[in-house]
Parts: sequence; C-alpha cells; structure tokens
Amino acid sequence: MKRVAKTILSLALSLNLGLASAAGLAYNPELLISRFASWGIDPDKHLASINLKDSWSRFKKNKEIIVAVVDTGIQGDHAFLQKNIYVPGKRASSTQFGVDFSGEKVTFAPTDAHGHGTHVAGIVKSIFPDVKILALKYYNPKASGQANLDATIKALQYAVDHNVDVINYSGGGPEASVEELRVLKQAEKKGILVIAAAGNERSNIDEKRNAYYPASYGLSNIITVGAHDDELNIISSSNYGKNTVDIAAPGHRIRSAIPGNGAGYMTGTSQATAFVTGVAALIKSKYPKMKFDQIKNIILSSSLKVKNFEGKILGSGKLDAGKAIELADTVNQKLDSIPARAVANR
Repeated sequence: MKRVAKTILSLALSLNLGLASAAGLAYNPELLISRFASWGIDPDKHLASINLKDSWSRFKKNKEIIVAVVDTGIQGDHAFLQKNIYVPGKRASSTQFGVDFSGEKVTFAPTDAHGHGTHVAGIVKSIFPDVKILALKYYNPKASGQANLDATIKALQYAVDHNVDVINYSGGGPEASVEELRVLKQAEKKGILVIAAAGNERSNIDEKRNAYYPASYGLSNIITVGAHDDELNIISSSNYGKNTVDIAAPGHRIRSAIPGNGAGYMTGTSQATAFVTGVAALIKSKYPKMKFDQIKNIILSSSLKVKNFEGKILGSGKLDAGKAIELADTVNQKLDSIPARAVANR
C-alpha cells in the first residue's frame, strides 16, 4: 500500500506542468487537496483558506528560493519533501539532508524524531512546490533550555552566513538573548526575512511580561504570526497582540507531512508561521529584487480584515496569498515605472 501511494504521488508530481498549464496555474491544482495538504489551502474553504489557487494563477518562478527551517529536523527522504531538500555545497542524500546543531557535534543528518520540523517544512512546500528547504535542527528533548537556545543561535547564524532568502522559526521562548538578537540583526542587515511564531501561551505579547522571542524583538525583518481556525477565530492557545502580532494564518488541525512518509495533524502558531513563510517565498521567487521590507509590507497590506481578530492582530488581518501576489504585481509595476537617475548635463 505504501509503495502504491508513493507511486501515485510521484505520478501526480510528474504531471504538474501539464495539468497546471491546462488549469492556467503555475502548479497542479491536485496538490491543493492532496493527502499532504490542509484546509488552509483548500479552494473550497473560501474565506478561511489563504486563497492559494489565485496566487498560483499569477505566479511565475523567476528565482530559486531557499527557506531555512530552524526546527526539530526533517525526514530527508520523505516522498513529499525529498526533491525540495537543500544542503549548501553538497548534494542532498540519505546521509546529508540538512544540518544538525542539537548534539555535541554538528552533522549533516538532522533526523526528525519529533515530527514538528517535517510538518512545518511540508506546509511551506504545499504553498510553494518548488521551494528549497534547508533543514536546520536545534531541538534536543534531553537538552536544557539554554542548550537549545545555543543551538538555535548556531542554526540562525548558519542560515545568515549562507544567505538564505527566508528563515522560518516556528519556536521561541520568554527570555531574550543578546546573541540571538545580534544574529537576527545581521539577517536584517542582509535583507533576510524572518517569519516567527507568536507563541502558544494564550497571552497578550503586547505586554512586556508576556514577551515571546524572537517574535518580540521588533526588528523590521521579522513577521510575527498568530493562528486562526477554519471558522476565522484566533485559536485559544495562540498568543496575540494588536501591536506586536503582525498577521494571522491557518493554525488549527493543519494536515501536513510527518516522519514515516505519512501525513498528520498539528495545531499552533508554528503551523501558521509556515503559511506566511510559503507566501513570502512565492513573492521573493517572482520578484527577486524586492527588498524584505517591501515583501513584509505587501503581505501585511494585502491581508483581509477579520472582525474576530480586532484587538488581537495588527490591522485585524489574515493571510491572503492571492491578494499578496496581486499587490506584489502592482508594486513591481510601480517600481519599474520609476525612471533611473541619470548624470546631469553640464
């Protein structure tokens, strides 16, 4: 049964171009309702979903995009993800499919015993099927909080040093770190977007005593993400803040890839963060010259206002991939129409 399922998936992926072309989309519309997809991208979910199908009708890949997923690792040979794995300077293989900072020695095999990292990566891929995933493992369940933070900083530094396009960090904690902030400021200087989870403590992180890092650092390159359900309510576990949580995205019972070549459900701002990362990667791929602040503004400005989000999310907005790509098209046209400066004649 597993072999048949994998064969069917491979066949579906191989038919992407033909079916997508017939549908007028960049990718096969069957991917929107595959066993690794969720209601968050289901066209039948209308307002609750992120309106991904509309974005695919406008999307064109102009640049390969690398997303660093700083998490619990990944199943490198997962049927849904194996073609998306990226390792700098190396060819992805069964022994080299990312970087693991969670142990005493750094290795290139970030095995995912938890499942969280594979799930997050699967969401990003479901939005942008051609994305390249750099899996950077920081989490060790046997390590102390400080040890996991130290591993996080190493993973973030690696992503920044290798000039990734977007960093997805679906984690965090209540304590700020000078070293973490230093690395994230380097990312800001390099123009790297960081998509960060708002956290799952049911707290208002506008209040300093409830701050959640890295989401609460307030850097211009960070997008902080809360989670909503398919009835457009902020989920009860999600942190919130009308000044500090930038946007909300699907985060309740999200189906995605899990270890063992399977698919499963997870809930939280971790999942919501991955949706925003996927859309940011789409925009960056179509318009490689766009700066991080332009992409951030496009994602926030194109979000749809939801009354239920008032007082909890900045601008009361939910992620809308279709509107984001549409606005990116408009912004790009305006940027192209600005005349270049010329040397003045004497």
